[in-house]
Amino acid sequence: MDILQAIVLGIVEGLTEYLPVSSTGHLIIAQYLLGMQESSALSAFEICIQGGAILAVLGLYFPRVSQMWRGLLGKCPEGRRLMVNLIVGFFPAAVVGLLCSRFIKDYLFNAPTVMVSWALGGIVILLYVRARCHSGCADSGMPLEQLSARGALGIGLMQCIAMCPGVSRSLMTMLGGLCMGLSLAAAVEFSFLLGLITLGAATCHDAVAHGADMLQQIGWLPMLVGTLVAWASSVVAVKWMVSFLQRHSLSIFGWYRLAAAALMLFLITRGLR
Repeated sequence: MDILQAIVLGIVEGLTEYLPVSSTGHLIIAQYLLGMQESSALSAFEICIQGGAILAVLGLYFPRVSQMWRGLLGKCPEGRRLMVNLIVGFFPAAVVGLLCSRFIKDYLFNAPTVMVSWALGGIVILLYVRARCHSGCADSGMPLEQLSARGALGIGLMQCIAMCPGVSRSLMTMLGGLCMGLSLAAAVEFSFLLGLITLGAATCHDAVAHGADMLQQIGWLPMLVGTLVAWASSVVAVKWMVSFLQRHSLSIFGWYRLAAAALMLFLITRGLR
């Protein structure tokens, strides 16, 4: 892998990781367009540069992270409750990931699966936004502090669906938060914070399992560059999304996913698998 390829993959990862559009699908397309051959080291690289996206959210949401830390020290009940909710939300994905990760990687990590997931996710977003607007509760919902452990578990179960490539972890956790009664802003924030644990666990797992292969086949410099670029582009994406959703709905992401599915179908006809 050369530095330019690492930069491109870092940009794609950072811009799409926290948006409800599926970073996995975009990385598959980027890898295909760059002419890169699939390998365990490359797959691990794409997971490990998530570390940059994690650092971006840690920095942008440092007050929340600090609140949770004080909660662990017994100095902030709200922070302790939020931390407990995040752990509860992470638990289902941890169990399903351990049980099904091999099956998912062997049978679902392919372009047709991503294409179908993109299209279905886009339709779900558009239908949900339409139903929410017609119900007159587009701007309603409770703040993050009122989320119960039961609600966090519901969001965690929704997150498990996103293990299918193309579905998008961010999409399912945001919709899960909205279904559990959170406001859109609170659902987005919980999705970002839950990603710290979920993505962090995946990054650590692949770094330990394939770290030696990555260093041998890819090298430390592309790893470093890809992570830094993912961090910078994640900062841009998260700030933009938070600002955008203060004035608009999720519908733009629904239309985007449908367009991405059409592009994926075109690429499949050209040989993408």
